[in-house]
Amino acid sequence: MLINAQTKIAALLKHHPDTLETIVSIAPDFKKLRNPILRKLMAGRTSIAMASKIGGCKPEDFFKALAPLGFEVDNNNTATEEIITENKPIPEYLKNIQQEQIVNFDVREILASGSDPLKQIQQKVKELTANQVLLIINNFEPVPLIKLLENQGFTSYVKFVDENTIETYFYKTNTTSETPTNIDEEIKTSGDWEQMIKHYENNLVEIDVRHLEMPMPMMTILEALETLPDNKALYVHHKRIPVFLLTELKDRKFDYRIKEIQEGEVYLLIFKNK
Repeated sequence: MLINAQTKIAALLKHHPDTLETIVSIAPDFKKLRNPILRKLMAGRTSIAMASKIGGCKPEDFFKALAPLGFEVDNNNTATEEIITENKPIPEYLKNIQQEQIVNFDVREILASGSDPLKQIQQKVKELTANQVLLIINNFEPVPLIKLLENQGFTSYVKFVDENTIETYFYKTNTTSETPTNIDEEIKTSGDWEQMIKHYENNLVEIDVRHLEMPMPMMTILEALETLPDNKALYVHHKRIPVFLLTELKDRKFDYRIKEIQEGEVYLLIFKNK
């Protein structure tokens, strides 16, 4: 198989059964691809060039590691040329937006320091007013974030500026739809927590995601729910109330209860809607 910097990770995984572990060996960050939910979410939209930025390596590292599996490099394509041509036409909504309506948030320095900007992004999403647009500036396409905010009613547009700058716009064309702020009314400690725990007594599947880095807590929970029997509930130990997860649970027809013990300690009970 001929590959270049713009070959999607999904194509690599499909071509050879040993590709996953080979990619994992390239950089520690790629261990997350072992999670089937995260792999399904990212692999189809992430190229070797984008993955290299995430893993702090170079496309050449991919080429060298994959060569023993029979992959050959197509030198006729370059990463920069392909990235630029991937840009889709700018949506009409963004063409008419004023600069003062755009809330800019450059997360590159935060990521470079080893920190996760998701909490700050959540806050900026909650603070958006009608007709405002959130612009996330990064050096790779934030695929998980795109998926999460789309589930909250946001439309996204990705613009590849150069090899170190990718702009992702999030906006709502229908300002009457539910906003993330409304979620605050639902994430308080559930009044019937004890009753629900008793209802699922001896039918609990327990997991602890407190030690995982974002976005692995959400992905681990969603993976566990895929095999959760109808008569059981998932009991989750978490560090925080996972706001983005709650909207995803609704889309997947799951109900939930929350018990907030203290800062850094939250319990979730997740079960299928009857």
